[in-house]
Amino acid sequence: MNAVIETKHAHANIYVALAAAQAEFSAPKKGAINPAFKSRYADLASVVEAVAPALTSHGIAFMHYVEARDLGTGLESCMVTALIHGITETRAECPVPLIVGKKDMQGFKSATTYAKRIGLESVTGVAPDDDDGNAASKAAPQRQDMRQEPAPVHPRANQLNPAQLAANSLSNAETLDALAAIWGDLPNSIKASTAVIDAKDRRKSVLSQPFNADLQDEIPY
Repeated sequence: MNAVIETKHAHANIYVALAAAQAEFSAPKKGAINPAFKSRYADLASVVEAVAPALTSHGIAFMHYVEARDLGTGLESCMVTALIHGITETRAECPVPLIVGKKDMQGFKSATTYAKRIGLESVTGVAPDDDDGNAASKAAPQRQDMRQEPAPVHPRANQLNPAQLAANSLSNAETLDALAAIWGDLPNSIKASTAVIDAKDRRKSVLSQPFNADLQDEIPY
């Protein structure tokens, strides 16, 4: 027996339907952890869980697909997230450029999954209070300044700045997907650090070796 989806209202278009759905969105749960700053963030599954029930109840379907788009600098491969109001055949969409760090299927999967999360958050308007490591990177120096305790046995451990913390986390990534998740969630200011870039590239090289048992198909963010 096929399930029948009943919408709550006969909305005039996608924008009216989305406005009604937004009033019913739940807050995305920050269930994933960014090891670089030991902070939590909402992964793709959490964002879908937060918006899908309300979208469906108001007759809105969402989908993702890859398409070449001209975003002002020439054609780019994008992950397009679209909201479609079936009754009125109106839609809203958000194209996110695909930035693939490694030219293989694992790198492509990482980029598309991350772009889906960005697109769905953007086109629905839902978002956590703070995204990934941004708050943590600002909060870390404050916590260090407030410490009045004696120096630990290994004093260098207390002197690591956010870039060093990020480099350490990248160096300890166990899979390419974990490496992509850590890198993707770092603030741009941290990504610009030469030490962080080098740590990412070195770990990518190690994890990209053939017959690496750590390679996985599913991405947790």
